[in-house]
Amino acid sequence: MEEKVSGSPACFIDKPVIPGDVVLDLSDMTNQTIKLGGGLRQDFDSIVAMKAGTLRFTKPNKYWVETSQKRYVPCVGDSVLGIVADSRADNFLVDIKGPTLAYLPVLAFEGGTRRNIPKFEVGTLLYVRVVKANPGMNPELSCTDASGKAAEYGVLKDGYNFDCSTGLSRMLLRSPRCPVLEELGKKISFEIAVGLNGRVWLNAGSPSLIIVVSNAIMNSESLTGVKQRIMVDKLIQNLKLSS
Repeated sequence: MEEKVSGSPACFIDKPVIPGDVVLDLSDMTNQTIKLGGGLRQDFDSIVAMKAGTLRFTKPNKYWVETSQKRYVPCVGDSVLGIVADSRADNFLVDIKGPTLAYLPVLAFEGGTRRNIPKFEVGTLLYVRVVKANPGMNPELSCTDASGKAAEYGVLKDGYNFDCSTGLSRMLLRSPRCPVLEELGKKISFEIAVGLNGRVWLNAGSPSLIIVVSNAIMNSESLTGVKQRIMVDKLIQNLKLSS
């Protein structure tokens, strides 16, 4: 198989790649630091795609291969939604839709000490950050950002959560704002947290609004931006007719 080789990152951004494609030549990118997300690995002076998908880039320096799949492959730096599966003396075991359960140390919280260890029941939904993701080992999570602050991480109470593909999660988080979320935000007041592991949490003023928002999101994955806006308008009209 012929490999694609290029020192220019722009050549492959937003383009399809397959396993074995050489998407970056580090020998032509001296004095540059890059971060690798899911689907990429370093092979000497080359960055090689490990799975089929679309190469994505986000400023200042992160690259990853975007795919749409149900199983999540943990990657350092990802913000994910996890469900507490069990608790132990030093760790919580958390389901993040990966191959194995992840560890959340009881001290991985802002100001965490042995005197103020949090208590979570099984089934508690958490917004967390992946801090370790080594092959063959359980991932490690944290409820703080890189500076040790809680920021947006922590327990998500009430609301409704559902699973989706990892591709849909990334679409919702893409910048500029995803059309379906932008259109919904003009018409409905709601809260949302999206995990890169294909899990979404929603909260709104009533169950009917939560249903409308969740249906709009689930229906948007295969639609263009224009069709997403049209679909939202129809859902809002149906909501008004039924109320």
